[in-house]
Amino acid sequence: MFTGIIEATAAVRARTGSAIAVALPTEFKDVQAGNSISVSGVCLTVAYRENGTMHFDIVPETVRCTTLGRKNEGDIVNIERALPAHGRYDGHMVQGHIEGVGTVVANKEEGEGKRLSISVPEACARFVIPKGSICIDGVSLTVTSVQGDCCGIALIPETCRRTTLGALHEGDSVNIETDILVRTIAELYDRGPRV
Repeated sequence: MFTGIIEATAAVRARTGSAIAVALPTEFKDVQAGNSISVSGVCLTVAYRENGTMHFDIVPETVRCTTLGRKNEGDIVNIERALPAHGRYDGHMVQGHIEGVGTVVANKEEGEGKRLSISVPEACARFVIPKGSICIDGVSLTVTSVQGDCCGIALIPETCRRTTLGALHEGDSVNIETDILVRTIAELYDRGPRV
Protein backbone atom coordinates (compact mmCIF):
# COMPACT_ATOMS: atom_id res chain seq x y z
CA MET A 1 0.00 0.00 0.00
CA PHE A 2 1.19 3.50 -0.89
CA THR A 3 -0.01 7.03 -0.24
CA GLY A 4 0.82 8.74 -3.53
CA ILE A 5 3.15 11.16 -1.72
CA ILE A 6 6.29 10.94 -3.84
CA GLU A 7 9.51 10.61 -1.88
CA ALA A 8 11.94 11.13 -4.76
CA THR A 9 12.42 11.07 -8.49
CA ALA A 10 15.11 8.89 -10.02
CA ALA A 11 16.55 8.04 -13.41
CA VAL A 12 15.93 4.79 -15.22
CA ARG A 13 19.35 3.12 -15.53
CA ALA A 14 18.29 0.31 -17.89
CA ARG A 15 15.20 -1.44 -19.22
CA THR A 16 14.67 -4.70 -21.06
CA GLY A 17 11.44 -6.46 -21.93
CA SER A 18 11.40 -8.20 -18.56
CA ALA A 19 13.26 -5.86 -16.19
CA ILE A 20 13.81 -2.25 -15.26
CA ALA A 21 16.62 -0.74 -13.20
CA VAL A 22 16.21 2.57 -11.37
CA ALA A 23 18.80 4.70 -9.56
CA LEU A 24 18.63 4.34 -5.76
CA PRO A 25 18.07 7.74 -4.08
CA THR A 26 20.16 8.37 -0.95
CA GLU A 27 17.05 8.41 1.24
CA PHE A 28 16.24 4.85 0.07
CA LYS A 29 19.38 3.30 1.62
CA ASP A 30 17.19 0.92 3.70
CA VAL A 31 15.66 -0.70 0.59
CA GLN A 32 16.22 -4.46 0.34
CA ALA A 33 15.28 -7.27 -2.02
CA GLY A 34 11.60 -8.09 -1.58
CA ASN A 35 10.52 -4.52 -0.75
CA SER A 36 7.60 -2.98 -2.64
CA ILE A 37 8.36 0.28 -4.45
CA SER A 38 5.98 2.41 -6.49
CA VAL A 39 7.70 3.30 -9.76
CA SER A 40 5.61 5.97 -11.51
CA GLY A 41 2.60 4.47 -9.77
CA VAL A 42 3.35 0.81 -10.54
CA CYS A 43 3.90 -1.45 -7.53
CA LEU A 44 7.10 -3.39 -8.18
CA THR A 45 9.16 -5.74 -6.02
CA VAL A 46 12.87 -5.13 -5.65
CA ALA A 47 14.62 -8.20 -7.12
CA TYR A 48 18.04 -7.02 -5.96
CA ARG A 49 20.10 -3.87 -5.51
CA GLU A 50 23.68 -3.21 -6.44
CA ASN A 51 25.93 -0.26 -7.26
CA GLY A 52 23.30 2.32 -6.27
CA THR A 53 20.60 0.76 -8.43
CA MET A 54 17.30 -1.02 -7.67
CA HIS A 55 16.48 -3.85 -10.09
CA PHE A 56 12.89 -4.97 -10.73
CA ASP A 57 11.37 -7.74 -12.82
CA ILE A 58 8.43 -6.67 -14.98
CA VAL A 59 5.96 -9.15 -16.44
CA PRO A 60 4.22 -8.81 -19.85
CA GLU A 61 1.00 -7.62 -18.13
CA THR A 62 2.91 -4.69 -16.60
CA VAL A 63 4.45 -3.79 -19.96
CA ARG A 64 1.03 -4.00 -21.63
CA CYS A 65 -0.96 -2.02 -19.04
CA THR A 66 1.48 0.70 -17.94
CA THR A 67 4.02 3.16 -19.32
CA LEU A 68 7.00 1.22 -17.92
CA GLY A 69 7.49 -0.64 -21.19
CA ARG A 70 8.04 2.75 -22.88
CA LYS A 71 10.69 4.00 -20.44
CA ASN A 72 14.24 4.42 -21.66
CA GLU A 73 17.57 4.91 -19.97
CA GLY A 74 17.68 8.41 -18.50
CA ASP A 75 13.92 8.86 -18.20
CA ILE A 76 12.87 10.18 -14.79
CA VAL A 77 10.29 8.29 -12.69
CA ASN A 78 8.43 9.07 -9.45
CA ILE A 79 9.20 6.65 -6.63
CA GLU A 80 7.74 5.90 -3.21
CA ARG A 81 8.42 3.16 -0.68
CA ALA A 82 5.48 1.17 0.68
CA LEU A 83 3.76 2.69 3.70
CA PRO A 84 4.99 1.20 6.99
CA ALA A 85 2.24 0.07 9.39
CA HIS A 86 3.36 2.69 11.92
CA GLY A 87 3.69 5.47 9.30
CA ARG A 88 1.75 8.69 9.00
CA TYR A 89 -0.91 8.47 6.31
CA ASP A 90 -0.96 11.37 3.82
CA GLY A 91 -2.32 11.36 0.27
CA HIS A 92 -4.88 8.60 -0.26
CA MET A 93 -5.01 4.80 -0.41
CA VAL A 94 -2.95 3.78 -3.44
CA GLN A 95 -2.39 0.14 -4.41
CA GLY A 96 0.02 0.56 -7.29
CA HIS A 97 -2.33 -1.46 -9.52
CA ILE A 98 -2.51 0.58 -12.71
CA GLU A 99 -5.87 0.43 -14.48
CA GLY A 100 -4.81 2.04 -17.71
CA VAL A 101 -2.73 4.64 -19.48
CA GLY A 102 -4.07 8.17 -19.92
CA THR A 103 -2.96 10.97 -22.22
CA VAL A 104 -2.02 14.52 -21.27
CA VAL A 105 -4.37 16.91 -23.07
CA ALA A 106 -2.86 20.09 -21.57
CA ASN A 107 -0.41 21.22 -18.88
CA LYS A 108 -0.71 24.99 -18.57
CA GLU A 109 0.75 27.56 -16.19
CA GLU A 110 -1.76 28.73 -13.60
CA GLY A 111 -0.38 31.22 -11.12
CA GLU A 112 2.72 29.60 -9.65
CA GLY A 113 1.33 26.13 -10.29
CA LYS A 114 -0.12 24.37 -13.29
CA ARG A 115 -3.47 23.11 -14.55
CA LEU A 116 -3.26 19.56 -15.87
CA SER A 117 -5.88 17.99 -18.11
CA ILE A 118 -5.78 14.22 -18.64
CA SER A 119 -7.83 12.02 -20.94
CA VAL A 120 -8.43 8.79 -19.03
CA PRO A 121 -9.27 5.39 -20.55
CA GLU A 122 -12.99 4.74 -20.97
CA ALA A 123 -12.89 1.90 -18.42
CA CYS A 124 -11.59 4.32 -15.76
CA ALA A 125 -13.71 7.37 -16.57
CA ARG A 126 -16.74 6.40 -14.47
CA PHE A 127 -14.58 6.24 -11.33
CA VAL A 128 -13.19 9.77 -11.73
CA ILE A 129 -15.33 12.23 -9.77
CA PRO A 130 -14.95 15.94 -8.99
CA LYS A 131 -13.14 16.48 -5.65
CA GLY A 132 -12.30 12.77 -5.59
CA SER A 133 -8.81 11.27 -5.53
CA ILE A 134 -6.83 9.97 -8.48
CA CYS A 135 -3.27 8.73 -8.82
CA ILE A 136 -1.32 9.93 -11.87
CA ASP A 137 2.15 8.38 -12.32
CA GLY A 138 2.12 7.53 -8.62
CA VAL A 139 1.13 11.01 -7.43
CA SER A 140 -1.96 11.41 -5.21
CA LEU A 141 -4.08 14.23 -6.64
CA THR A 142 -7.51 15.78 -6.27
CA VAL A 143 -9.75 15.93 -9.33
CA THR A 144 -10.93 19.51 -9.87
CA SER A 145 -13.25 18.88 -12.80
CA VAL A 146 -14.59 16.16 -15.07
CA GLN A 147 -15.74 16.66 -18.64
CA GLY A 148 -16.42 13.48 -20.58
CA ASP A 149 -13.31 11.32 -20.34
CA CYS A 150 -11.09 14.27 -19.34
CA CYS A 151 -10.28 15.27 -15.80
CA GLY A 152 -8.75 18.52 -14.61
CA ILE A 153 -6.15 18.67 -11.85
CA ALA A 154 -4.56 21.70 -10.20
CA LEU A 155 -0.84 21.17 -9.51
CA ILE A 156 0.63 23.16 -6.66
CA PRO A 157 4.21 24.41 -7.12
CA GLU A 158 5.51 21.78 -4.66
CA THR A 159 4.06 18.95 -6.77
CA CYS A 160 5.61 20.47 -9.91
CA ARG A 161 9.01 20.62 -8.19
CA ARG A 162 9.01 17.22 -6.45
CA THR A 163 7.48 15.03 -9.18
CA THR A 164 7.61 14.51 -12.93
CA LEU A 165 4.14 16.00 -13.46
CA GLY A 166 5.26 19.61 -13.88
CA ALA A 167 7.34 18.61 -16.94
CA LEU A 168 4.58 16.72 -18.76
CA HIS A 169 3.69 17.82 -22.29
CA GLU A 170 0.59 17.44 -24.43
CA GLY A 171 0.45 13.88 -25.80
CA ASP A 172 2.54 12.32 -23.01
CA SER A 173 1.28 9.04 -21.55
CA VAL A 174 0.67 8.60 -17.82
CA ASN A 175 -0.29 5.73 -15.53
CA ILE A 176 -3.79 5.98 -14.05
CA GLU A 177 -5.10 4.46 -10.83
CA THR A 178 -8.54 5.58 -9.70
CA ASP A 179 -9.67 5.61 -6.08
CA ILE A 180 -10.13 2.06 -4.74
CA LEU A 181 -13.02 3.19 -2.51
CA VAL A 182 -14.97 4.59 -5.48
CA ARG A 183 -14.23 1.47 -7.54
CA THR A 184 -15.36 -0.84 -4.75
CA ILE A 185 -18.64 1.02 -4.18
CA ALA A 186 -19.37 1.07 -7.93
CA GLU A 187 -18.60 -2.64 -8.26
CA LEU A 188 -20.86 -3.57 -5.34
CA TYR A 189 -23.64 -1.36 -6.70
CA ASP A 190 -23.34 -2.94 -10.17
CA ARG A 191 -23.61 -6.42 -8.70
CA GLY A 192 -26.88 -5.52 -7.01
CA PRO A 193 -28.37 -7.26 -3.99
CA ARG A 194 -27.49 -10.90 -3.43
CA VAL A 195 -30.28 -13.32 -2.69
